[in-house]
Amino acid sequence: MISETQSTVLTDEQRKLSAVVREFADQVVAPAAYKYDTERRLPLEIIGQMGELGLFGLPFPVDVGGQGKDYVSLCLAVEALARVDQSIAVTLEAGVGLGIMPIFRHGTDAQKQRWLPDLMAGRALAAFGLTEAAAGSDAGATRTSARRDDAADEWVIDGSKQFITNSGTPITSVITVTAVTGRRRAEDGTEQPELSSFLVPAGTPGLTVEPSYDKVGWHTSDTHPLSLRGVRVPAGNLLGERGRGYANFLRALDEGRIAFAALATGAAQGCLEEALRYAKERHVFGHAIGSNQHIAFTLARMQARVHSARLCWLDAALKQVHGKPFKAEASVAKLVGGEAAMANARDASQIFGGYGFLNENAVARHYRDSKILEVGEGTTEVQLMILARDLGLAS
Repeated sequence: MISETQSTVLTDEQRKLSAVVREFADQVVAPAAYKYDTERRLPLEIIGQMGELGLFGLPFPVDVGGQGKDYVSLCLAVEALARVDQSIAVTLEAGVGLGIMPIFRHGTDAQKQRWLPDLMAGRALAAFGLTEAAAGSDAGATRTSARRDDAADEWVIDGSKQFITNSGTPITSVITVTAVTGRRRAEDGTEQPELSSFLVPAGTPGLTVEPSYDKVGWHTSDTHPLSLRGVRVPAGNLLGERGRGYANFLRALDEGRIAFAALATGAAQGCLEEALRYAKERHVFGHAIGSNQHIAFTLARMQARVHSARLCWLDAALKQVHGKPFKAEASVAKLVGGEAAMANARDASQIFGGYGFLNENAVARHYRDSKILEVGEGTTEVQLMILARDLGLAS
């Protein structure tokens, strides 16, 4: 559902894209969502169809195999999918923002030629291995290390990663891994770890994709811990400049928060649509429950949350597209969107009553799925910290 505000800023092409993805979500994704949620399996046939629609190549130039669209277009697609299935939406969001974007932005011509065609076509997925047991929000605490073996012209990587999306699917082709490659002296005189990024092809000896997590939600999304023991990759698999891994990651994370906010908006929208339909259909004591003021006001608040969340991500995405600073706006969007999704899931489940406690009901899945929207891509507390700093306050 496109709001009137969006209609004033979106192009005809963007509105058409949103409608196409929404139809695909309703006709293909939604009918299969419960089945794959219970099986805890990523439906590769649906991912393939998303590839055929060009969704994985949306924000990339045509000359590298993309669709020549922009980040707003990607967010519109993510929002439309998240209305009916957050797992499918995050597979696209992470596959593009964390999987493809670092290679497109920082890769050599040879790296792009090797990996981008299949990734942008949806024939393969890529992952980004940053988070560790002691290094999540504090990426500077990374313990995974990489040492140069000059004789073999290789890098040798040792360490572990956790919560890595798209890392263990049958079509995962490559994982970008951040690792400490040395120490550097900061301006304040202290030594800081030098972080670099490496492309590790799936199946590389020493790379172990551990069993998937038993998660509260996002059952269809592929998420694994990774173990790297003496993993050797060619020197040419260094992604970007040595020592720029952390800086490059921060740009990817800021952009990822915008798409994550769009995902959260879609989830909030899906809860609103389901609850509104039920409130009109469900009759108690001779009238639809939506005629009760409490239910009507609850739905009104849900609509307000959706509208606010959508305006926030759209504002951040437009700034990104036009090359303006968007770090604070991305944090606002992530904060507002995550809270809107969680609140709408709670309210929708309450409106459904007992039916809202059944996993076959979309709002029940949204209730389980939405909590991670206040945690992933930087917790609510991290967003508050960023915004406090933007206000010139210590945090």
